[in-house]
Amino acid sequence: MGEMRVAVFGAGSWGTTFAKVLADAGTDVVLWSRRREVADAIAEHRENPDYLPGVTLPRGLESTSDPRVALDGATDVVLAVPSQSLRHNLTAWRRLIDPSATLISLAKGVELGTLKRMSEVVVEVMGVPAAQVAVVTGPNLAKEIAAEQPTASVVACVDHDRAVAVQQACTTGYFRPYTNTDVVGCELGGACKNVIALSCGMAAGLGFGDNTLATLITRGLAETARLGEALGADPMTFAGLAGLGDLVATCSSPLSRNRSFGARLGRGETVAQALAAAHGQVAEGVKSCSSIRELAMRHGVEMPITEVVHRVCHDGFDPREMAGELIGRKTRPER
Repeated sequence: MGEMRVAVFGAGSWGTTFAKVLADAGTDVVLWSRRREVADAIAEHRENPDYLPGVTLPRGLESTSDPRVALDGATDVVLAVPSQSLRHNLTAWRRLIDPSATLISLAKGVELGTLKRMSEVVVEVMGVPAAQVAVVTGPNLAKEIAAEQPTASVVACVDHDRAVAVQQACTTGYFRPYTNTDVVGCELGGACKNVIALSCGMAAGLGFGDNTLATLITRGLAETARLGEALGADPMTFAGLAGLGDLVATCSSPLSRNRSFGARLGRGETVAQALAAAHGQVAEGVKSCSSIRELAMRHGVEMPITEVVHRVCHDGFDPREMAGELIGRKTRPER
């Protein structure tokens, strides 16, 4: 523990929160921000005013806007940048990262074009074995964790011992991580839940109630599990924190960017208007719905909710027609 030094790349709400978790766990951590003014605010005022206003950050949390400073002596590197920009950013940092460092992805998505999961992108860019890459996922609403409300999470890595090392580095009195070796299932759960949350937000924006929400969550979990099965994931993963846990939190909470984005669409806003209202906060599902849809088509997996969300976000489909599209599908057994 004393020899571990973690560099967290990305000072958004979740990156900042996870850096706080690491510092509270007693881990030596430095947070890199793209903008110098954010790094300076954290260093001088112990606060990230843009993403976590009002949250006091630990004294032990260092901050910088210089990637060389962040990576100096780093044994572990946390990647907390948006999924669709991960490859570009990681390519820029690649030569500065210790070749033996554990690489930890916080991003939840499937890359457009390549259809790769985030750990696969890391492996490809860095040229490291999959066992060197870990994923942190689960019901991770940043503002609640930053407020030290009790939550559990998952550290997934095919190397169990490496997952345990990361687990120990981020265990606090309010943040309880479990380990899992099913990286495929954990990443798919994290990526797909953003798309399902968009649909739940649309339903809420249209004025639909809890029955509709429960239906979308349950059938969304079913289509996520179908995709996971086709890609070799453990079906039990989707009943855990990385599956159902993350799905319920993201689909139900007003703190969820994807649910909030979907609600704006349901109330009649255009995608452009909803993007403007988000003030730079990324709703990952808006782009991932397309890559997940394509991944499902490639493997012959039926994902009707994902299909409808893609059509709303990218083909001009009216959210008001969403319910009829889904309810009107041919009846069939649940399993």
